[in-house]
Amino acid sequence: MTYANDMSKSPTSGPSSASSAAAATPSQCRPTALAAELRVSLIHAVRRIRLERSSEHITDGQYSVLAGLANNGPMTPGEIAEREQVKPPSMTRTVNVLADAGLVTRAAHPSDGRQVMVSVTEAGIAEVRETRRRRDAWLSHRLAELTTEDRATLARASDILREVAGK
Repeated sequence: MTYANDMSKSPTSGPSSASSAAAATPSQCRPTALAAELRVSLIHAVRRIRLERSSEHITDGQYSVLAGLANNGPMTPGEIAEREQVKPPSMTRTVNVLADAGLVTRAAHPSDGRQVMVSVTEAGIAEVRETRRRRDAWLSHRLAELTTEDRATLARASDILREVAGK
């Protein structure tokens, strides 16, 4: 919810152009050194992007559950816990909070009476869409401040990072 604040800053307060920096040295390109630099840069970028969200009342973990349900459809709390890499009791608490907020619903499992299926509601989908819109708008604004060459470098880096992540 901070994009509007960023818009009031002067263009000179934006990110510096990577192309104006000197070329990477051989020591900076060694896997260990590069891993440390990329890890820190990625963490900072992700933390900043996560600030852009539709509601201050939804945690990052809750948003992740909503987005997962919006992308993948209904799941059991156990399936969500596995996907989110948390313990089932923690996921039960998260689902309860989201259900109390009207962002997800629970329904009987179609084939296993012991389980429930969790689905995202229209309100939950609206939260996901608005958060994505805000995050994309913030990042798009920041990318627009870069040179065409820097954006091309980032496009290639995006492909490489997907490969590194195994996706």
